[in-house]
Amino acid sequence: MAKAPKSAKRKRVETLRLKKLCVVEEEVRAQGFFLIAGVDEVGRGPLAGPVVAAACLLPQRYVLPGINDSKKLAEQERYLLYQELVRHPQVFYGTGIVEAIEIDKLNIHRASLIAMERAVKHLPMKPEFLLVDGKYVPETEIASESVVGGDQKVQAIAAASVLAKVTRDHIMIGYDDLYPEYGFKHHKGYGTKRHKEAIEAHGYCPIHRMSFLGRKKHCQEA
Repeated sequence: MAKAPKSAKRKRVETLRLKKLCVVEEEVRAQGFFLIAGVDEVGRGPLAGPVVAAACLLPQRYVLPGINDSKKLAEQERYLLYQELVRHPQVFYGTGIVEAIEIDKLNIHRASLIAMERAVKHLPMKPEFLLVDGKYVPETEIASESVVGGDQKVQAIAAASVLAKVTRDHIMIGYDDLYPEYGFKHHKGYGTKRHKEAIEAHGYCPIHRMSFLGRKKHCQEA
């Protein structure tokens, strides 16, 4: 018996993966909830810039080929998926942003949850249920469930991760125009060698997280 072409096998594997991504949402719908938002955040680890969260409501039986945890996608793949999501007339989303100065006042854990709360509030309609990536859920009156590794298990959470990641990348590219000496458009504020060398050469700028860097004061704007 002839073996199936590799392309056919890959297609079957991808189809199965996409079906699995819809299982948790369908289980929640079976409980009587229909407006289900996936929620995720990005930017917990960088030395500079905001933490950004997104909340995303997908239409029932919607499947987006290629959707995955944003960390597992190439930049161009993320951008194309982002475009597909924001242009779809039945996909609704909101974003929440907590800037570096707020992160320093709060702590990154609390800041991440507040970013999620803001993302949910910015949805154009109120969801009935939240599926949230990670161990913790934001403080809302909406029924919620945390899903560890949810950006690889739930399509709506994966969509939220893509929306949040591309939104944050765009913000950091904008900051690169303000502070070109730091190279933010390349590393997006993460602690790369290039970024650390720029800090050594130029000091800190207003979007650096002082609580991450062991400093109490921001430097003046360049």
